[in-house]
Amino acid sequence: MEEIQMTKKDVTFAAGAGLLIGLLLMPTLAAAKPDLYAKLSLWLIPFFLVATPFGLTITYYISKKIAVFWQLGKFIVTGVLNVLVDMGVLSLLIYFFRTSLQIEAKDLVFAGLAFLTFYSVYKAISFIIANINSYIWNKYWTFGQTGEKKTEFLQFFLVSLVGFFINVAVASLVFHLGNPTGDLAQGQWGLIGAAMGSIVGLAWNFIGYKFFVFKK
Repeated sequence: MEEIQMTKKDVTFAAGAGLLIGLLLMPTLAAAKPDLYAKLSLWLIPFFLVATPFGLTITYYISKKIAVFWQLGKFIVTGVLNVLVDMGVLSLLIYFFRTSLQIEAKDLVFAGLAFLTFYSVYKAISFIIANINSYIWNKYWTFGQTGEKKTEFLQFFLVSLVGFFINVAVASLVFHLGNPTGDLAQGQWGLIGAAMGSIVGLAWNFIGYKFFVFKK
């Protein structure tokens, strides 16, 4: 088996991913938690710029005992970046959409209906862009592939799409099975379901990318 090495390329990619994560997290946090953003805004980029290569270094030493952790660590970094790309593109589309409505439409009912109608379209666009981003990072960094296959991106997209449906299905199943029982509120079961869905969906994606899309 080929010995795993952490190269300057890995450090550079990890630092670049950390920089992008910090940048993309800023508008997301500003929209979701303005008070928290005001406190952390100056530290987000420096933190992820340092923390991402540091975390990858820890993963590298763990991978000397369990080899799969090396690819898994890079896959997680790429996954976090990809989620923020998805959210960032979606937020930008919604922002520009609302701005155009305010200019062109005075009817709030029309604006609301139009927003609901086109939200799915915007989400589809953000999902596709995020998948292109994910494909590039996973191909050239996580799994270190350089060759070209005509159907490679289609395979990648299909694995990601199945992973998306698995995520939603598992989250919904956990929510509906757990919601009527126990002392937890609906919101808490919703978060548990989302976490379980993400874990199972990411596991599927990693296995699909490794053994199907980027199989050596």
